[in-house]
Amino acid sequence: MSPALTRRHLLRLGGVTLLVTGTSGWSLPALAATTVSADLVVYGATSAGIVAAVQMRRMGRTAVIIDPGQHVGGLTTGGLGATDSGTSASIGGLAAEFYRRVQVKYVPGPVTPATPLRLSFEPHVAAEVFDDLLTEYAIPVYLGVRLAGVDRSGNRITGLTGANGQHFTGPMFLDASYEGDLMALAGVSHTVGREANSVYGETVNGTQLRTGHQFTLPVDPYRTPGSAVSGLLPGISGTPVAPNGTGDDLIQAYNFRMCLTRAADRIPFTPPAGYDPADYELLHRYVQAGFAGPFFTTHNVGGGKTDSNNHGAFSTDFIAANHGYPTAGWAQRESIVAEHLRYQQGLMWFLATDPRLPASIRTATAAWGLAPDEFTATGGWSPQLYVREARRMISGYVMTERDCRGSGQVSDPVGLASYTMDSHNCQRVVVNGVVRNEGDVQVGVPGPYPVAYRSIVPTEAQCANLLVPVCLSASHIAYGSIRMEPVFMILAQSAATAAVLAIESGQSVQQVDPAALQTRLRQDGQILTWPPGGEGAVTVDNAGLGVTRGGTWLASTAIGGYLGANYEHDDNTGKGQTWMRFTPTLPSSGTWTVYLRWTANANRAANVPVDIAHADGVTTRAVDQRSSGSQWVALGTYPFTAGTAGSVLIRTGGTTGYVVADGVRFDPA
Repeated sequence: MSPALTRRHLLRLGGVTLLVTGTSGWSLPALAATTVSADLVVYGATSAGIVAAVQMRRMGRTAVIIDPGQHVGGLTTGGLGATDSGTSASIGGLAAEFYRRVQVKYVPGPVTPATPLRLSFEPHVAAEVFDDLLTEYAIPVYLGVRLAGVDRSGNRITGLTGANGQHFTGPMFLDASYEGDLMALAGVSHTVGREANSVYGETVNGTQLRTGHQFTLPVDPYRTPGSAVSGLLPGISGTPVAPNGTGDDLIQAYNFRMCLTRAADRIPFTPPAGYDPADYELLHRYVQAGFAGPFFTTHNVGGGKTDSNNHGAFSTDFIAANHGYPTAGWAQRESIVAEHLRYQQGLMWFLATDPRLPASIRTATAAWGLAPDEFTATGGWSPQLYVREARRMISGYVMTERDCRGSGQVSDPVGLASYTMDSHNCQRVVVNGVVRNEGDVQVGVPGPYPVAYRSIVPTEAQCANLLVPVCLSASHIAYGSIRMEPVFMILAQSAATAAVLAIESGQSVQQVDPAALQTRLRQDGQILTWPPGGEGAVTVDNAGLGVTRGGTWLASTAIGGYLGANYEHDDNTGKGQTWMRFTPTLPSSGTWTVYLRWTANANRAANVPVDIAHADGVTTRAVDQRSSGSQWVALGTYPFTAGTAGSVLIRTGGTTGYVVADGVRFDPA
């Protein structure tokens, strides 16, 4: 081993920056060679890429990371310090360990399973945690490696070539980029944009003209107010908006997360080169109409700093400016990133200084500035554009809205997701002579749901040794829920584990035994079912198989947190004539715990009779549906015979108030 290698060492190799952290197993000549080999070649120094490499090292294998940029840690170190987590208790494995290590940076002590997960943090703290992991596991990171080519032999990748001529080889490859460049160059099927609702039987995909982050006051869209012939203000589409649910090639907006502070040494906002206040005329008119803010979020992450994100109809999201980004070449991407930065810098300058705005808005904005000790190499601005969505793989299992709502068919879970189905706006349009934003969706999910292993690997015919835990196989709206940094880390750990099992068995990643994979994942702390330990649960949804009903039931989505596409209620009529029976197909005889789900409201019945038919007879429970809604409520543990002998019957006789039927779950005790 060369003595030149230290704990953290930067080398310049023909335009590439090699970040060496730790010394074990590597030498300078090997790292600088024309061809570098490792068991896993990771493309993308994102949070997912780092976790995948760490998992390889923990399993006794080697890994290298290559990235086309100069930033390590992706969005987790790029300003997204207010972690979008959904149900944080569903975060397991290395992802949970990362957030525990963050906690220890603020409250020193050992990292144990009892250490709380800290999900809000300063960017430099996240960077320190990743640096510690890269150091502990001696993982080299090659920055500035623009992918120029993918070598294949049959259905396997044999190597990646950077634009500098360096070659990276190994038996397994993993695309951890936000863009899916490796996946695309490898010839794997993928898509960009929004599917029509009809493609996968969804309800909130495609065009969505809704109320979220919407103009709440009428604003004229024309350059000369009232004159359509004068043309539209910047950023507004002249194409008529399609009906809700229509598919297109649009993607949700990008921005930069800002780390702001009110401290005296803050970096004041300054105008970017080419600043033109006309670019913000639409915002000016919105303020004239009466909107007074807020114009961005100020979530506290510690140290007197924020993670500031888009908020409202006109904010930090540069709506519609990113549509060419996913498939663009390097020069065009650089231009798009620069335009996003120019837009956002100009926005903050406009809000802080434009004399046409009320003094209260200017003063409130100018009280903020960029944190001087964050992103010091880029003037306090994050170097990481928030790429919320780019390419998405199409593989043997496509995650859809049905999965998010808890009624999918995932038989091979490798992690859980739990965040709201979330899409930012995709375009600005004109509706009835005023401007409207289109594309925002914020629809909750009933709880943590499994992500399929098949959704993070291509079909075997297309590539047998590639894993894709970030640009995974999902519809636009399902991706909107899955696309969170903790989930990317979870899936990356699972993907790396599968890579090791494939190497050891001499198989393709598609042939890895899901049961063996899940056994190892659980050993490493991954949570694969919800609630934890609920392996083998059988769920029956009101709109699924195994349901029979009598009387009149009305489908509804009025109160969120339901299972599947909707829930049903008796409309507080037909008492005694209206009933619904849930009959599961149980794989084995034994003791099962029965759970019931409903959406709660004060108008619900407080004494709903529920009959559980089991091997020893029928047990009746009274359920109060005014509370404990949108969660699984245990009704007891009973013996059941394999097959369809058991059932749960919801009755309405003797009830006062609305009776809800949503779903039943059977967990093996």
